[in-house]
Amino acid sequence: MLKRMIVPLLIGLIGIAILVSLGRWQVQRMGWKQGILAQIEADIAADPVPLPAMISIDMKHLPVQATGTIGAEELHVLVSRKSDGAGYRVIAPFTLDDGRRVLLDRGFIPLDEKDTARPAQTGVTIVGNLHWPDDMNSSTPQPDFDRNIWFGRDIGAMATTLSTSDVLIVARQDTGQAIEAMPLGVEGIPNDHLHYAITWFSLALVWLGMTLFLLWRIKTRTV
Repeated sequence: MLKRMIVPLLIGLIGIAILVSLGRWQVQRMGWKQGILAQIEADIAADPVPLPAMISIDMKHLPVQATGTIGAEELHVLVSRKSDGAGYRVIAPFTLDDGRRVLLDRGFIPLDEKDTARPAQTGVTIVGNLHWPDDMNSSTPQPDFDRNIWFGRDIGAMATTLSTSDVLIVARQDTGQAIEAMPLGVEGIPNDHLHYAITWFSLALVWLGMTLFLLWRIKTRTV
């Protein structure tokens, strides 16, 4: 009987060890990810600096401050918020006092405010964060140019449409005209490692149960 149990017992122990190791690895990854998220939060909330003369994508999340004119042109990105339902992000051109033009994510408006006229605003000081959002993928629909509805923040295409550089500032504070700022945060960055860890540990328990059941069947058949 013992000889017949050796192979199932070894397979059971090895399987449990592998599954528990994977669960522990996910717990370690969760701690690593939490550290990254904490650092990103700290970077986002830091004191703003003047918008650099030279800007690159490695400055993502950099807090910046700039003064200039918010243009009347707008692009509307369809979004949804838990508290408000469907609405639009308002993307406008922002012309700095030094002549540079960048994209400005002003924030959220309800669906029925889409066609409200919002004249240009001069002498506005913007505090926000540089961002290169990961909104676009192969399944994202093309913009509806006739109705001025976009389905993601395509920085390159938006910059071309509004004649700005490929730079986006996400406003940290309201910019007026009944537009509610949607500042950067870590809410949209996934941290699913706890879920994965629970899955691996649960599989280890299932594997243990199956192993014990198999050993019990071998024992009862032998008796």
